Amino acid sequence: QVQLVESGGGLVQAGGSLRLSCAVSERTFDSSAVGWFRQAPGMEREFVAAIKWRDGDSPYYADSIKGRFTISRDNVKHTVYLRLNNLKPEDTAVYSCAAAGQWGPFLSSDNEYTYWGQGTQVTVSS
Repeated sequence: QVQLVESGGGLVQAGGSLRLSCAVSERTFDSSAVGWFRQAPGMEREFVAAIKWRDGDSPYYADSIKGRFTISRDNVKHTVYLRLNNLKPEDTAVYSCAAAGQWGPFLSSDNEYTYWGQGTQVTVSS
């Protein structure tokens, strides 16, 4: 079974940066991808970014964070990162990573993901 563990969240002032990590215990299927989602209190879960394990396709980003957040991966470490720059108070949320068995633009939907991590809290103060 694939397990995902997030880390790197915390409290940061507006304009600051964080790097979140998602350690994936096992990659058991081909053409798989990892996505990041976030959920603020009282809000629905929101897609942030997704990346494919293999080279050849550009990552997907939500329009709301494009240009500020960067997703990357380390295939040797089986880890996906999410760099959060120029953070704003509205970025405050629990950030979770998830693994999907297929790659495509539909990865903005959380229904496409099979395995989820527990999440890491990001709090941005004004």
